[in-house]
Amino acid sequence: MSDDSRYEAVCSRDARFDGEFFFGVATTGIYCRPSCPATTPRRKNVRFFPTSAAAQGAGFRACRRCRPDAVPGSADWNARADAVGRAMRMIGDGVVDREGVSGLAARLGYSARQVQRQLTAELGAGPVALARAQRAHTARILLQTTALRASEIAFAAGFSSVRQFNDTLREIYAATPTELRAARPEKSALSGPTGAPGGVLGTNGGTNGGTAGVPLRLAYRGPYDTTQVFDYLARRALTGLEEMVGAPGARTYRRTLRLPHACAVVEVDERPGDGWLECRLRLTELRDLTTAIQRIRRLFDLDADPYAVAERLGADAALAPLVAARPGLRSPGAADPHELALRAVLGQQVSVAAGRVLGDGLIAAYGNPLERPDGGLTHLFPRVEDLTEAPFAELGMVESRRATLRTLATALADGTVRLDAGADRDRTEKELLGLRGIGPWTSGYIRMRALSDPDVLLESDVAVRAGARGAGAHLEDSEGWRPWRSYAMHHLWNAPRPRPA
Repeated sequence: MSDDSRYEAVCSRDARFDGEFFFGVATTGIYCRPSCPATTPRRKNVRFFPTSAAAQGAGFRACRRCRPDAVPGSADWNARADAVGRAMRMIGDGVVDREGVSGLAARLGYSARQVQRQLTAELGAGPVALARAQRAHTARILLQTTALRASEIAFAAGFSSVRQFNDTLREIYAATPTELRAARPEKSALSGPTGAPGGVLGTNGGTNGGTAGVPLRLAYRGPYDTTQVFDYLARRALTGLEEMVGAPGARTYRRTLRLPHACAVVEVDERPGDGWLECRLRLTELRDLTTAIQRIRRLFDLDADPYAVAERLGADAALAPLVAARPGLRSPGAADPHELALRAVLGQQVSVAAGRVLGDGLIAAYGNPLERPDGGLTHLFPRVEDLTEAPFAELGMVESRRATLRTLATALADGTVRLDAGADRDRTEKELLGLRGIGPWTSGYIRMRALSDPDVLLESDVAVRAGARGAGAHLEDSEGWRPWRSYAMHHLWNAPRPRPA
C-alpha cells in the first residue's frame, strides 16, 4: 500500500485500516488512526507509521479524540509466520514485560541484536518501544476504569518505576496520570462502576469486593458475527470452567482463566457496541491485565480483517453465497493454548456434545477448585504438570486415548511442544504429529485455535466435507482460499445442509 493510498484512506476516514497503519501530523505533533473524525490535514504535513510505537518514537503524541492506541491489532500478525509476526504476537502476550528482550530473542531463536534490527527495520520500533506503547495503553485503561493509586497502576502496567510511568504518559498522551484520570469516559459509557476498584480475585480464585471488575471495550474492525461466535463457544462450554448466561442476542460468556501471575474471571457480552465488545475482568494480579486482554482478543478473533477475508473467499463462486450470508464470521482462537490442546484430544472422533461431556468429566476430576464459586464458575482448568501421570479412568475413554492425553500433557509440561503466542507453527505441528495418538485433524485443530492460524483446512473433517458438498465447493481447489482457509472452514461448518430426498 503506497502513502498516497494511505492518504486516501485518511481522507475518507476509512475504519477498515484502523490498526493497519497510523498517521502523524507534523503541524500538531499528534498521531491518529485513519478514521479519526478530526479535520483532515494537508498531505504535505502527514507522515505514516506501521505501528503506534513508531509514531511515538518519532515524537508524536496520541490523539485524545480518536484514541489510536485502542484500535484492533493488525491481522497481519496472525497471518504471518516469520520472525516479525511471531515477535509481535509474543510482545502482545507480555513476553518482553515478563522476560525482557533476551527472553523474546531466545523464544525466537535469534540474538537480541537481530530481533532489534528486524523489528526496527520493518516496524520503525524495537521490542522495548513496542512493549512500552502497550504498557502505556494498559496504564490508561487502569487510570480510567479503576480507583487504584497511580503508583499501583505503574507497576501493574509493567513500568519499572513511577518516574518512568509518569514520563511515558506525558510523552505519549501529553497528560499527567491525574489529567488522564479526569478525562475518563462518562460512567454510562462503561460497563460497571468507573470509580470502584477493579474487582480483584482471592489467591485461589475467590472474589473479593464483589465489584464489576475492570471494564473494557474490546475493539474490532468491520462487521462481527456475534451470534456465530457465541453459539460456537456455547456448544463447547465446559461446566465449572465456562458458562453462557442470558437469552440469545443478549448473552454473556463467562469463564475462569489461568494467567502468568495468577487467575481471573472474564465476562464478555454478546450485544456489541459501536465497533467493540463489552468485557469485564476480575484479576487476582493486575500485572496480568495486558496478557488477559490479548488472550481474550485471540479467543474472540477480534484482530481479524473481515474485509480481506470476504474479498478472497468471495471470489470463489461456491463460497460467495456463504460469505454474503455471514458477514463478519470469525475463527475463534483460545484463551489458554494448553487447555485447548488437551480438549482437542478429548474431541477426537466424537461429536462436539460427546467431547463436551468428556471435558466436563476432566474438570470435575482434575480441575483446580476456586476458593469460592462465582456463579456457575467453580474451577480452573488443570495444569498440564498435574496431568502427566493422571489415570483418567473417570472419563470412560479407551486406554489409548488416555495415554495420548498423558503424552501430550508431558510434552507441554517439559517444553517438547510449545504453544506460546509466537510459536513456529510449522515446527509445532510437526512436533505434535510426532506424538503417539496425534493425527492431522488434531494437530490442525490445535494449530488453528491454540496458535490462531488463519490458514488451516481440516480436509478430513466430516462436517467440513458435508458443508463443501452442500455448497458445491471443492476442497482440492482450496489453494485459492489462502491465507484465510480457517474462515472458509467455519463457513463450511455453518453452511446449510441439504435436506435428504
